[in-house]
Amino acid sequence: MESVLRQPLNAAQIELLNSVAHVETDEDLRELKHMLTLYFAKLADREMDRLWDEGVINEDVIEQWGHEHMRTPYHPQM
Repeated sequence: MESVLRQPLNAAQIELLNSVAHVETDEDLRELKHMLTLYFAKLADREMDRLWDEGVINEDVIEQWGHEHMRTPYHPQM
């Protein structure tokens, strides 16, 4: 994570920081989070459509996903 912090910010990151500087209330923050959620959901949906169109995923693959257990195993520290 340290190396990420040493990289210069790109244009999108700077724009977001400038926008966030104007968030003054909890309601504003909730609205911003909601808008970002919708944006990233749209990107994910677009990518899923692309993968479907290219034949990378289909109904069988999606059905398999429903049966996968992808949780990270929990190992308590001793």
